[in-house]
Formats: sequence, structure tokens, C-alpha cells
Amino acid sequence: MSTVLNLPHQQNNPLDKGIEMKKILFSLVLLLSTLFTSQFVAAAADLEVNTPAISAIKNSMQARHGQLAAHYASGAIGLTKDGLIAVRDANAVPLKDRGGLNSAVAAENADRNKLYKEIATANGHPEWQAEIQSTFAGRWIDKAQAGWWVQSAGGWVKK
Repeated sequence: MSTVLNLPHQQNNPLDKGIEMKKILFSLVLLLSTLFTSQFVAAAADLEVNTPAISAIKNSMQARHGQLAAHYASGAIGLTKDGLIAVRDANAVPLKDRGGLNSAVAAENADRNKLYKEIATANGHPEWQAEIQSTFAGRWIDKAQAGWWVQSAGGWVKK
């Protein structure tokens, strides 16, 4: 007479099948998330990409920086949390110079927006513009000189 052993993996228990299915699904989700994460990392934007348009924008911004530097130092303007600049304290600028400052700030912001767009386009992903702008916002705030004003989630702070 032979004895048949019923091992757990040989039983037709519906609970065991449910647990096994959950394990398979979890493994599949883990595998897919790893694949998508790897693709995202591999597809990260090249923020140092250079095209004639990007060079022209950077040159324009560099030429304007000399005009803006004193206003950063005085606290009249500051770096915003969204990668632009803003007039923070108009009273720090003589009334006769405010129009020129407003024009310089508008020109700087236009160039910054064009820069973000051009970098995204040069990477072949125009839809990345917002993420590129966010990355630049953080970089510019991190690189701001001591004494400059930067915008945080809580408002303006002097660096």
C-alpha cells in the first residue's frame, strides 16, 4: 500500500491561489516600475545642451546681468521660486530708474522663458519645459550670492 502525501503546493486551495496571484502581480508591478524608472533616468534632460538659439539667449542674459547685479545686491529684485526674477522692493530704486528696471526684469524673464523652451526643444521633448524651469529655479537659488533675496515657499528670504 502506498501513501500519498498532500504537499501544500499540490492542494487546490483557492486561498493559496489568491496569495500566489498577489505575489505574481506584486513582482510584475515591481519589475515594471523598475523599467519605467530606468527609462526616465536614461531620458533625463541634458541641461547643458547648446544650440545657436540657446547661445544667443545666454549671451543676452549675460549682457543684462551687469545691469541687474546692483539691484540683486540692493534687494530691489530677487530670484523667484519659479525660475524667474521679480521686483521685490521698488522703493530701493529711485523713481526715475524704476521704468528701466521693470523693462530689464521683463526682458530677463522673457529670455529665461525662451531658454527653458529652447532647452526642452533641443532635448526633443518640448513637454519637459516645466521640469527644466523648475530645475533651473533651484539651481539659480542655490547659486545666488549672499545678500540676494530669493523666494521660498514661505515668501522672500535674504540669502
